[in-house]
Amino acid sequence: MGLKDGKWTLPTKFMASCDDYNDADIIMVGVPMDFTCSFRPGTRFGPQKIREVSIGIEEYSVYMDKDLTDSAFYDCGDLDMPFGNVEGSLKLIGDAAEEILKDNKFPIFIGGEHLISVPVIEKVFKKYGNDLVILHFDAHADLREGYLGCQNSHASAIRRLTDFMAGKNIYQLGIRSGTRDEFEFAKENTNMYKFDVVEPLGKVLESIGDRPVYVTLDIDVVDPAYANGTGTPEPGGITSREMLKVVGMFKDLNLVGFDIVEVSPPYDASDRTALLAAKIIRDIILMA
Repeated sequence: MGLKDGKWTLPTKFMASCDDYNDADIIMVGVPMDFTCSFRPGTRFGPQKIREVSIGIEEYSVYMDKDLTDSAFYDCGDLDMPFGNVEGSLKLIGDAAEEILKDNKFPIFIGGEHLISVPVIEKVFKKYGNDLVILHFDAHADLREGYLGCQNSHASAIRRLTDFMAGKNIYQLGIRSGTRDEFEFAKENTNMYKFDVVEPLGKVLESIGDRPVYVTLDIDVVDPAYANGTGTPEPGGITSREMLKVVGMFKDLNLVGFDIVEVSPPYDASDRTALLAAKIIRDIILMA
């Protein structure tokens, strides 16, 4: 059984989801995994909370001038993760991504910790090859070779991408935290833009052209004043308004996949972080 068979469907779905996998062009999958979180766990509850609060925003986006009712997307629910089994979980995530891509549908994955992006991007890279560009938005470099003795860690998510693709096809924006070694690695191996996002993104977009682009967005790229519900909040980030402006800049890209990670409801008493994530996802659906 796979995603189209409704194996992982849960009662709460993102607003305006259609009822049948086969009728959709865009497939949403939740990944409730935070097994390698090293500071504040809780992102496993992110996918369901984002769905829950999605009813608090409009189906119509004033940013996109489009409505979700005009889009064919299907929310599969959450994957049934083998709790504590990191390797088994990564395989399950990769299998789900592969199914979506083989069916020529657009994947949206909701985390969960940032490690969940790795098997998804690996399958996207398998489909699109060396032309694939990764846009990585984050407070943290995520370029450690390993963390606490584990190579597969949320702190190593982007480093793991360089195991199978060229680092120079990875653009990191908004980075404001990491070890000295991570920043030295970035100088030689990736394209890193520290602190700012909007201005450097404009320059990056000019160079990408029509190449296939995958976006991985860690919500902590946004300042904790606007998105406090995350496992490793880092002061000095962008505003929620800037974040939504950035999402609007994706509309002219050849976007082939998207994930949003690190929303942690236990630290999000006002639901402001989940609401921002829901709004971002809505606009991604409308431009995919």
